[in-house]
Amino acid sequence: MILMTLTATIPSLRPHPCSTNSSQACPGPSGGQLAVLYSAFALAGIGVAGTRFNMVTMGASQFDTPADRESFINWYFCSIYMAFVIAVTGIVYVQDNVGWGWGYGICALLNAISILVFLAGRKKYRMIEPEGSPFTGLARVLVTAVRKNGMRLRGKVDSGDYYYGCKEGRGGAEDGSVEMMQALPPPPSKRFSFLNRAALKVQGDMHPSGSVAKPWKLCTVKHVEDLKTILSIAPLWSASFLLSTSIGVQASLSVLQALAMDRHLVSHFAIPAGSFSVFTLLSSAMSLILLDRLIYPFCMAHLRTPTLLQRLGIGHCLNCTGMVASALVEARRRAVLKSHGLISIPANAAAPMSALWLVLPLALVGLGEAFHLPGQVGLYYQDFPMALKNTATAAVAAVIGLGFYLSTAVVDLVQRSTNWLPNNINAGRLDNVYWMMSVVTLLNFGYFLICAGLYGNQSKDGIDESVIKEESNK
Repeated sequence: MILMTLTATIPSLRPHPCSTNSSQACPGPSGGQLAVLYSAFALAGIGVAGTRFNMVTMGASQFDTPADRESFINWYFCSIYMAFVIAVTGIVYVQDNVGWGWGYGICALLNAISILVFLAGRKKYRMIEPEGSPFTGLARVLVTAVRKNGMRLRGKVDSGDYYYGCKEGRGGAEDGSVEMMQALPPPPSKRFSFLNRAALKVQGDMHPSGSVAKPWKLCTVKHVEDLKTILSIAPLWSASFLLSTSIGVQASLSVLQALAMDRHLVSHFAIPAGSFSVFTLLSSAMSLILLDRLIYPFCMAHLRTPTLLQRLGIGHCLNCTGMVASALVEARRRAVLKSHGLISIPANAAAPMSALWLVLPLALVGLGEAFHLPGQVGLYYQDFPMALKNTATAAVAAVIGLGFYLSTAVVDLVQRSTNWLPNNINAGRLDNVYWMMSVVTLLNFGYFLICAGLYGNQSKDGIDESVIKEESNK
């Protein structure tokens, strides 16, 4: 943000202004000016990646009960949405009416204050010490399972044939785990059973002292179950790509719709077309407050609080409903154009129809996000292994980013293969694009239901990891 502020305030860091009396092309930026600008973008991207989703994981780790963690996640995303609202309204207003330097300077100052606030609590935070890369243990499971799957087993395999960790004080394992001194926990679960051999002890795997002879030939049951959890959640994770894609498509096309509608609130004030995304953000923030303070507590007291999987399903349904609502609004806009004889005018003539009709579909999508995004983070945080909590929440960020990239590809594909999105949208069929996305999100919801069913069945078949953790602590 400091670099962005400098590019907006120091003349030598931006191109020379265009001359109003010259017919020559405006001078472009130099290589050094672009280097400063791109460096600012890169630092901002790295900063967001390092804070936004790691912060929610660290914050959730400060609480002991699942209910408190879920409440924190809801309020965290509520604050994120409210910050977006302030950014696209207040900060943008300052940039447009006072100056870009002031706008970026305020952001830099707010970042500095946030750093000080964060550091002020450093002695109070519950810190989880890093224990090396968790991906090493997962890779060992895959390699070991592949090596041992060609082996023939003699007799029946029981719990004692699996490796749960080295005995304390007798060599020690890489993961610092402790072998059960009392009764062993159950053997690995039956899901993805081909991985179980990675934890199966065979001759030569262990020293007489009880320590592992070769770490890449024997893994603990805990590492095997960790990898199974990742593989079980992966289909659910993939079901969110098209959800983010549809949100990105709506965010782009709703701007075109707003430009071709009446955006006036009063005679002398019109809502900027690019500001209609505020309604999605406000809907998400307000919905999160209502869900956390009213709806979820009421369900807990009188009915049954929806599970995290059910919240994801509700988010999918609301997203699909939002796409249908967008298609209906666009169909209504075209009908109004036809009734006024404006459909054939070779320009993006504004329909005599209020752009506030767009608020309903945008709000539905925002409501869906209030269910889906915190629910997804909560599910990953709850079910992912302890060492992969940060990776779990970062996976949500990856879904959002890739989904918006896909939305750009979808719009480009539609433009290339159909006549639905010409330069004059009044001559196109924007409603068909929304109907297409409605069908896509509906099919994706069906895919989600299949993945959720499989995940639920696999979870029931899994071993009770709390038993392993409790025995390891002993």
